[in-house]
Amino acid sequence: MVLKTSNNKLKIKTEVDNIKKNMRDPVLMITILGIIAIVFLFILYPLIIILKESLYYKNVLSLYHYKEIFRLSSTKEILWNTIYLGFIVSVISTAIGFLFAYASAYLKIRSKKIFNAIAILPMVSPPFVIALSTILLFGRNGFITRGILGMREANVYGLNGLILVQTLTFFPVAYLLLVGLLKSIDPSVEEAARDLGASRGEVFRSITLPLMVPGLANAFLLVFIQSIADFSNPMVIGGNYTTLAVQIYLQGIGNYDMGGGTALAIILLMISTTLFMIQKYYVGKKSYITVTGKASRSRELIDSPEITRPIYLIVLALSVFVGLMYILVPIGAFIKLWGADYSFSLNHFKYVINLGMKPIKDTTFLSMIATPISGILAMIIAFLIVRKKFIGKSFVEMTTMLALAIPGTVIGLGYVLSYNTKPLVLTGTATILIIAFVMRSMPIGIRAGIAALQQIDPSIEEAANVLGASSSKVFTSVTIPMIRPAFFSGLVYTFVRSMTLVSTVIFLVSARYNLLTAAIMNQIDVGKIGVASAYSTILILIVAVVVWTMQFILSKLGIDTSDIEG
Repeated sequence: MVLKTSNNKLKIKTEVDNIKKNMRDPVLMITILGIIAIVFLFILYPLIIILKESLYYKNVLSLYHYKEIFRLSSTKEILWNTIYLGFIVSVISTAIGFLFAYASAYLKIRSKKIFNAIAILPMVSPPFVIALSTILLFGRNGFITRGILGMREANVYGLNGLILVQTLTFFPVAYLLLVGLLKSIDPSVEEAARDLGASRGEVFRSITLPLMVPGLANAFLLVFIQSIADFSNPMVIGGNYTTLAVQIYLQGIGNYDMGGGTALAIILLMISTTLFMIQKYYVGKKSYITVTGKASRSRELIDSPEITRPIYLIVLALSVFVGLMYILVPIGAFIKLWGADYSFSLNHFKYVINLGMKPIKDTTFLSMIATPISGILAMIIAFLIVRKKFIGKSFVEMTTMLALAIPGTVIGLGYVLSYNTKPLVLTGTATILIIAFVMRSMPIGIRAGIAALQQIDPSIEEAANVLGASSSKVFTSVTIPMIRPAFFSGLVYTFVRSMTLVSTVIFLVSARYNLLTAAIMNQIDVGKIGVASAYSTILILIVAVVVWTMQFILSKLGIDTSDIEG
């Protein structure tokens, strides 16, 4: 008991000392308070408002909205739809991701760079591009279904279409996780088994696969979280197969039932955050226990034709198919009337230039503003989490980490409810859109910044402090130069994410500020596939040009851009 009391006193004294130390640096103290306020106001507070809205009926604490929602038979069906779709997509995406990762890490085959580029492509493009291409190929006027097969009643909308689209969209999530883990397995373990007479199949079944089970579970959960939170694909190609993310929007905005919408939002939030916590704290940690941190030497790649040929052909076929999906969008933009008249035409681009340039200008302008804000904020928060001790540190770290698991429709609905009335009226303004861009991309930048800072010896920064430099001076002159790749990686990611964001901003667009992704979805909704393709082509071009320009400038400044991920 005495020891426990002494420990408590020591902790209190340490906290007091940290506060005194921080108080001596006013810039640091103001920064800490500002970061805590930002994190609370724009991540946690909207969720509190959603919870409050869902639990109050006629200003009385009640479960009325939940009872009403579950009284509808459609709610149980939608909940099952979401979980079932997430499960199927996660299984297939993890399998495809593992196949790509195994081909990249273990096999001696050609075209690995192409496979890697194809695998990453869905992550740096608008989330509904593959859905749009699927409609062009397999829709009622699809090139394959109607043009080649002559099918008049083809229906790609619904579960099957969603499985195809989400799988092609999310398998890169599994690939990027699994390829790193496979490359980290020490080849000496597998080679020892080979020396003892085990075949390659036996080595794979008894060593490689068991080592990868936690990693596969990790990838499965990450894809599951992405799938259930997805809004754009079910909205574009879901048809009558409704998911929770879409129903939240339809309930809150379409039916003007904010109580029911918030109840559904809390249900989706509970599912996604629970899975995220399991992935982060249980399954995620096991992945690093079973796989060594660094291989002792390079792996001898497998070149046996009976192994490499079938895997190569499968991965090649999938890569060609994904590549075709992306090529189709610009092709569709130049077709006069898809499914009826395949002659070349610039009509869709003329329509965009004459009548629809506002969404392009608004999106690019707001994304350019959000990019540096998000990048700087992410590095500041990462610096505070890794290098500083202050009251509220755990709150900032936990809240920014959980922001990764919050579905876009949930946070979008939260912004509408939180900032539509005094004292802080932001809906309909550019400010709320910029905040949405920043908050949705900042957590990734924070993770990158934390990972980079943990690899740097803090004694370098401590030496600067000893010589009299303030925390702000150390951060700008010492820390940022050392973590430049992570910082610029965050900038690139923020711009791409801002240009292609749908689920959060669909609640926030207005006549004053319209966004490109919302405009594309509107065009698809009214059947103007050619105009939607033209918008998507322009969006992809803008993202590609800006990202390439940023990397070119950085390379001229002598900054290695090889670590910058799109």
